Amino acid sequence: MKNLSDKQKKELGRIIISLGLFIILLIIEKAVLPYFEVSEGPGSAPPTPALVAGIIINILYLVPYFIVGHDVLRKCLQGIKNKQIFDESFLMTIATLGAFGCGEFEEAVAVMLFYQVGEFFQSYAVGKSRGAISELMDIAPDFANREAEDGSIEVIDPDEIGIGDILIVKPGEKIPTDALVVEGRSFINTSALTGESVPREVKEGETVISGCINGETLLKVQAVKEYDDSTVMQILELVENAASRKSETESFITRFAKYYTPAVVIAALGLAFIPPIVIGPFSQEFGKWLLRACTFLVISCPCALVISVPLAFFGGIGAASKEGVLVKGSNFLEQMAKIDTLVTDKTGTLTEGKFSVSYMEAADGIDTDELIRLAAAAETGSTHPIAAAIIAACDKPYPPSKVKDTHVDAGGGVKAVVGKDEIIVGKKAYLEDAGITVEDTLEDAAGTHCYVGRNGKYVGTVVVSDKPKENAKEAIADILKAGVKRIVMLTGDAENVAAAVASDLGIKDYKAGLLPQDKVSAVEELLKVLKASTRGKGKLAFIGDGINDAPVLSISDVGIAMGSLGSDAAIEAADVVIMDDDLSRIPKVMQIAKKTIGISKANITFALFVKFACLILGAIGIANMWMAVFADVGVAVICILNSMRMLMRKDEQSKMHD
Repeated sequence: MKNLSDKQKKELGRIIISLGLFIILLIIEKAVLPYFEVSEGPGSAPPTPALVAGIIINILYLVPYFIVGHDVLRKCLQGIKNKQIFDESFLMTIATLGAFGCGEFEEAVAVMLFYQVGEFFQSYAVGKSRGAISELMDIAPDFANREAEDGSIEVIDPDEIGIGDILIVKPGEKIPTDALVVEGRSFINTSALTGESVPREVKEGETVISGCINGETLLKVQAVKEYDDSTVMQILELVENAASRKSETESFITRFAKYYTPAVVIAALGLAFIPPIVIGPFSQEFGKWLLRACTFLVISCPCALVISVPLAFFGGIGAASKEGVLVKGSNFLEQMAKIDTLVTDKTGTLTEGKFSVSYMEAADGIDTDELIRLAAAAETGSTHPIAAAIIAACDKPYPPSKVKDTHVDAGGGVKAVVGKDEIIVGKKAYLEDAGITVEDTLEDAAGTHCYVGRNGKYVGTVVVSDKPKENAKEAIADILKAGVKRIVMLTGDAENVAAAVASDLGIKDYKAGLLPQDKVSAVEELLKVLKASTRGKGKLAFIGDGINDAPVLSISDVGIAMGSLGSDAAIEAADVVIMDDDLSRIPKVMQIAKKTIGISKANITFALFVKFACLILGAIGIANMWMAVFADVGVAVICILNSMRMLMRKDEQSKMHD
């Protein structure tokens, strides 16, 4: 009872009261009334007391009927008023009123009672699923501690946070918005966002995101985003909107119910009127066929399909969320199960994305210290990780005042004026296009080669290297085991770097030296080949960092953002967002997607088989109202229990994390 909402508690109370009255009336009718019926001979009418008692009992059956079913009757009338007639409430109302008309009072009450039991069970299952999602996404902070200029602390609503505000986050409190640590060192719990149970250490100068829980010591942070723009709000909005993006299976059920319900109503009308007219006499046959038509309507109620299939997908999205993966809709979860080709970026996806200078070779007349100074000065205007590595390797950088006229060519290189010299840093082709002849003696060195020119002359090479992630090779193997037939790596790095990484990770297909627009063209070509070879059934997924790869993420069947903790661009561009950079999440989500589809198909097959079988039996008079109740409520409950296996998976995952 403690897990039920107030509305569910009221519904359960109505069901219990109605069930109690129904059982009492049933006992009176079946066990007490026969004692009043003293027969005076064959064909004699029952005595007056028994007749009166029977009428009273039949009238009293209306009490539990209206207690438990008044909302169904109200919905039916509202549907008729709004010209949206053909729904479950209409079917139940017509069927039960028809049963009353045939004198089957106890069957009419039983149908409405057990229908409401099924509705309550559905409400509980959906509530449990939504509750699990809400609990998982219970990352929104309730308050924030803002430090005033005089050093005092005021407790404010997160909506009042402004960019630049200094916030105090005590141990055990949620970080209220995305912020920069300005004082303190602590471990933060990111499990609600990433599914990772191991706390992450943060210190002064590092960024923390909203929703994480501060662990050990007090942190002083400076807000870099308003609350409405924070990661927490983006995630909550994403989860809320996920239900609106239906899978193909859900869309099929919606279309099916739209035509199915009117069809069975018309069939029931035909069943009630045509046989009595054909067989005759109408007055004698009509009651029997009307009862069969009512049974037909009860059986035909499509609630088993309408609720169980979306529930399975909702549970699947929740299970993926427990793995630290946000799926933007049921349609994308369904496509995750159909991935045939997986295209992946290299830097930050397959590799750690933590570059460092591994080799330097200076031309005659210049030393390596001056080489790295020139390269770092030119790269000051670039935000690329390779530029950051070059800048970090420079011990004595030029002052910013000496660097001007910086120009970055994405995927090529960068130009800048340092003092009186024009410096160019980039790929070999980039320098050659500028008329500089490159003499590289480090061609065999693994890593990204950055060539440096000064005033039209080659002055040296800086090699920046990155290494594959620790679990990348195992994750690639698991992705192939999960059903992906082809993995293709796309990178802007040189051939030797791409070949080395692909070989280390067991990737057979790769393309190197690509500009951002080249990646788009490569994915478009792969899509054409895939659609032709699988007749449109196979899906292509692209994994990228969600920032530079936004165009490729958008054209893929499924765009997956990796390493995107706190990245606005990733959440915006991708269909599936992995909240940390763990590649092993992908095969797990693929397994969840396949299990979800399997459950949905099992529900559809089972429900349709039982319903059509019972419809035939009901039409020929073999199936009675009690069998109709099983075909409606029983099938719905079984399908819902099957769908709740996804919720049980979430519970198991939760225990594992605990």
